[in-house]
Amino acid sequence: MILHLYFARRFLKAFGATFGVFFALTFLLNLVEEIGRFGPDVLSFAGAIELTLLSVPRSLYQITPLIMILATLILYLGLARSSEMVVTRASGRSAMRALISPFTASLLVGALLVGVFNPIVASTSKRYEVLKSTYKAGEFSVFSISDEGLWLRQGDQTGQTVIRATTASADGSILRNVTFISLDDVGNPTQRIEARQATLEQNRWVLTKAKVWPLARGQNPEDNAQLMDRITVQTDLTRQGIADTFGDPLVVPVWQLPAYIADLERAGFSGRRHAVWFYMELSRPLFLAAMVLVGAAFTMRHTRFGRTGLMVLMAVLMAFGLYFMRNFAQILGENGQLPLQLAIWAPLVAAMLLPLGLILHLEDG
Repeated sequence: MILHLYFARRFLKAFGATFGVFFALTFLLNLVEEIGRFGPDVLSFAGAIELTLLSVPRSLYQITPLIMILATLILYLGLARSSEMVVTRASGRSAMRALISPFTASLLVGALLVGVFNPIVASTSKRYEVLKSTYKAGEFSVFSISDEGLWLRQGDQTGQTVIRATTASADGSILRNVTFISLDDVGNPTQRIEARQATLEQNRWVLTKAKVWPLARGQNPEDNAQLMDRITVQTDLTRQGIADTFGDPLVVPVWQLPAYIADLERAGFSGRRHAVWFYMELSRPLFLAAMVLVGAAFTMRHTRFGRTGLMVLMAVLMAFGLYFMRNFAQILGENGQLPLQLAIWAPLVAAMLLPLGLILHLEDG
């Protein structure tokens, strides 16, 4: 038990150190990118740091498999150089038993990442997009799905428009039973429009069968209401922008995804991409544990056998290959070309069995 705790502690230290190094590198790279993107006239240094801190969690979350494989390599190369692994094997412990504690620790780290870090990434990603749009041109748009339907918010320096629709087309370009509420620059309502349908065209919404209420102070909105067969409202929203926003599942905390998928489908959007992402996230701890098996398969041997650099390279290449296979299967699952469960579990099973077979063959064979 003491040896298991020792290996687990060494592994967690290696993971923490690797995570810290990547945090520092990612922070510096993103900071330079944000300063170069906006310039000192638009974005202050404090604003650049704020944007960077909001973007770093997403970048780190996406490279957690790389961090995990590097932490495993650091652990077993250190144990091999100090001959601790040799002593462990000489005491009668097999390679599989020496893997138990790092494997278990990686599962716990993966569960922590999914359960705690994923909601943080979702929150910071949404905030980052809002701030970036504000700095970019003084314009912004916000999208959300709820039980009441689809909500959009578009705006510029002169005011905002809140849009609510009961249902929408698959790409968000056609809204049905829609309400537009215009607000001035201080947030006071100025106009309300209800329409049977709104169609997104080039830089404008085209509303059909609409009723317009002016909301100026001192006036009766109903007395001044107008019925119109067709009316246009200017917008900076695009079909691609709407599709990209609703299509990015990472901005939704993993525990809210089932309800969000139901709301998406109720509003007329496809929830398949989010469903695939949800199950991929649930399987992330096992995939990170598979990265431990990959690293161990090539580095549990003693350094006196030589070719350490080649073994490290092969471990990294195998990890990248499995990561690519998992992402490729995810894309096929999102497009409906693979059954959902097959797209999720087939790459994971391969990622577990391939390195496990290598360990059994090289170490205990």
